[in-house]
Amino acid sequence: MAEQLHLQYYPTPCGTLRLGSFNKRLCLCDWMDGWHWQATENRLKRGLKADFIEKPSEVIAVAQKQLEEYFHQERRNFDLPLLFVGTEFQKRVWAELMNIPYGGTVSYGEMARNIGMPKAVRAVANANGANPISIIAPCHRVIGSNGTLTGYGGGLKAKQFLLNLESS
Repeated sequence: MAEQLHLQYYPTPCGTLRLGSFNKRLCLCDWMDGWHWQATENRLKRGLKADFIEKPSEVIAVAQKQLEEYFHQERRNFDLPLLFVGTEFQKRVWAELMNIPYGGTVSYGEMARNIGMPKAVRAVANANGANPISIIAPCHRVIGSNGTLTGYGGGLKAKQFLLNLESS
């Protein structure tokens, strides 16, 4: 019998999130209508040898509370036990996301330089797009080198909403 990945849905002002936990750690905070949710779900199932079950968990409840505070501009940093499931390179990129300050932005090129791989801009962009823990690992804070908004799993409207929220 496979392990269980707990799953709950959380409506936000800019779309619905799917929150998932495994062994008391948050492993999923992804957009319902995003373009890569199926790949993320498959990666989690394979990597954790687990199946999703719609069921609450303590860490999901804490994540919902912290997200609520974030959307009410009462929280700038999240304090949750996280579980990133991906390649070592992806995990390195996702860890770098955690260094982008609230209200700040960086380019994909800056991220590539920050992880010591200045020529890996496209690989960084791909890893950023595969981030399974949106908002908390703030991939919305990564923009094009010319300052434009680039792809985002929740759509560019959600990305703009989050950036506006953090800058107000």
